[in-house]
Amino acid sequence: MSAKIARPRLHSAEDDLAFMRSIAEGGARPPMTLAVCYLAGGLLYGLQCLFHVGQVLGVIRWPDLANLVFVVMISVAFLSVLTWAILRDRKAGPANRGPLATRTLNAAFSATGMANTAVIIVFGVGAMRDNDFAIWLYYAAIVFALQAAAWYMAWTLRKKGWMLATALGGWVTAVALGVLVREPMWYLGVCTVALFLLFALPGWIMFRDARTPNAVAGPKAA
Repeated sequence: MSAKIARPRLHSAEDDLAFMRSIAEGGARPPMTLAVCYLAGGLLYGLQCLFHVGQVLGVIRWPDLANLVFVVMISVAFLSVLTWAILRDRKAGPANRGPLATRTLNAAFSATGMANTAVIIVFGVGAMRDNDFAIWLYYAAIVFALQAAAWYMAWTLRKKGWMLATALGGWVTAVALGVLVREPMWYLGVCTVALFLLFALPGWIMFRDARTPNAVAGPKAA
């Protein structure tokens, strides 16, 4: 009698373990907002860095007003794409929130965004107060460091190699940018490459997954 009772309990425990594993490893589609934020941000601001590289090399010699318009339009384009993505996510409703691991990652990246806002204010005010543009350039180094931490957390939850590569790349980029703030050409070069590889590329991967119906609903059966 006891054996008959124990067997269903064992089976139930296995189901619970499988359920918990699906929560930890489950892969509901990433939110379009996060994917587009990385993809559009990496492409647009990577393009802006290339523009500044052209200015340093003397290839681009636009009037000051034209330079300002270009920089402003980059941010306008990014905000426009981001607004579209947010509205699209809202239409998707609660079903797009995903399992616990996905919600945890969303919270981590949202918290990183909040920290980035504080960093912008701190370094922006410091640069204006001390009249030293190099202080502002440290901002990018902190952003990449925070992103590296978020991606490392993502890797610990999902164990995807590209997430770990992004985290390590962000850490290396943060250190490099912090060291190169007085070397404009090298600084812009590192920042340009990092934006395309560590923002646009991960953004494309997430964008592709977000557009895939029923993307990775859970771990495959052995």
